[in-house]
Amino acid sequence: MNNLCADIGWKSINHEGEELCGDHVEIIERDEDSIIVLADGLGSGVKASILSTLTSKILSTMMANDIPLEECVSTIAATLPICKVRGLAYSTFTIIHIIDNAVAELIQFDNPHIILIRDCEICEYPENEVTIDNKKIYKSTIKLQENDIFIAMSDGCPHAGIGRVFNFGWKREDIAEYMKTFAHVGYTAKTLSTMLVDECNRQYDFKPGDDTTSVVVRIRRRSPVNMLFGPPRNRDDADRMMSLFFSKEGKHIVCGGTTSSIAAQYLGKPLRASLCFERSDIPPMGEIEGVDLVTEGVITVSKVLEYARDALDKNDLYEEWSYQHDAASSICRLLFEEATDINFFVGRAVNPAHQNPDLPINFNIKMNLVDELSECLKKMGKKVKVIYF
Repeated sequence: MNNLCADIGWKSINHEGEELCGDHVEIIERDEDSIIVLADGLGSGVKASILSTLTSKILSTMMANDIPLEECVSTIAATLPICKVRGLAYSTFTIIHIIDNAVAELIQFDNPHIILIRDCEICEYPENEVTIDNKKIYKSTIKLQENDIFIAMSDGCPHAGIGRVFNFGWKREDIAEYMKTFAHVGYTAKTLSTMLVDECNRQYDFKPGDDTTSVVVRIRRRSPVNMLFGPPRNRDDADRMMSLFFSKEGKHIVCGGTTSSIAAQYLGKPLRASLCFERSDIPPMGEIEGVDLVTEGVITVSKVLEYARDALDKNDLYEEWSYQHDAASSICRLLFEEATDINFFVGRAVNPAHQNPDLPINFNIKMNLVDELSECLKKMGKKVKVIYF
């Protein structure tokens, strides 16, 4: 087992005037393997959405069960409903199969071909053409390297700007050059896919003439982050909790006033509180030597959860948390962008200050915050472990 992992992110925008997207992305992750399927249904709207959803779900499920590609393609042909107007059932697809975080198997049918950026340069890769059920399918096998970036897209990306910014759309090679400029920055896959689709939307003058989707897979080294939230229910467990927390590899975040005091006492270092408010709705940060980030508890983590929900949806708040220096934004950058493996150490102690019935904070809210934030991070592709004390 190597120390690499796949950071996966995607974004879609709908054809102007359509409620449903005709593109669909399905992701299945198992241990060190990932199967990512991008399907683009014929046309747009409800019919296209049905075609792409069926295609992506069938392909991902069958491939996860090690069923041969030929059988997968035949099953799709036999399953997709036939359009009464056009008289055919049709959906393009792109498959990226990450095996043991060491090899990428690419399978492409009628979508724009995947762009590979390696060492900050556009990298050509060999393709083997096979015909299955009269469909020309291109297969490639690529040995992975750290910082490889794979960019898959529906035809809405190269069609962007036709008749407006460009006579013949935004060509694949021009998209590759555009994305290459960001390769050295270290953006997450979600951010890269958002940047590409947002630029396509601008090329469409914010009136997309087609469903537009980008899927990005970024190969990176594992980076653990540990977060301590709340003191233990039994005070006698404090040293054991701190010992386990600080023994973990990676960066360390401590959330909560009482928790910070316990951590400072355990480390034998002073807790320095800051009176510098970066924003009015987020309490200021503190400092403890040996801790990467010290913040307030429930209010700050609630804001982190708000950003996490948005990141999984439209990602509209990215520019807010990615550049600001308040506590919630700082946690977001560590958890969303830097971390691949996240360990939560959660104390079950009840804070007497939260038992006032006039306050909106209580013990259950704190536990729910941890549960929902953990689920959001898992959906981002993070490996999450929660330990309660």
